[in-house]
Amino acid sequence: MDRLIEKYRQIIKDVLSEYINIDYAYGDIKNEAIFDDTNNRYIILSLGWQKNKRIHGCLIHVEIIDDKIWIQRDGTEDGIAYELEKAGIPKKQMVLGFHDSDVRKYTDYAIC
Repeated sequence: MDRLIEKYRQIIKDVLSEYINIDYAYGDIKNEAIFDDTNNRYIILSLGWQKNKRIHGCLIHVEIIDDKIWIQRDGTEDGIAYELEKAGIPKKQMVLGFHDSDVRKYTDYAIC
């Protein structure tokens, strides 16, 4: 299972890295990657200013918990689960953690 987890880590980092260089049409906003292989946490954080308003928030938060990919936050347009699936992670290995467990059972993703 360690080889599979290592493969998933790399896929997650590759997919999330695509969001680092997004150019926003408004404000001075940049995305930063926080990748923690020790704790299996992968975050894209948005930081900057939109006029006089501070922007600081989590765009994407993915974790590996008990050999499943938990998508805790997805602020993307197309959906990070879709991108991870295209990159090789099966739907049944991903949990949409931002949905209540009662909602998850109606998706094609893992329930947990």
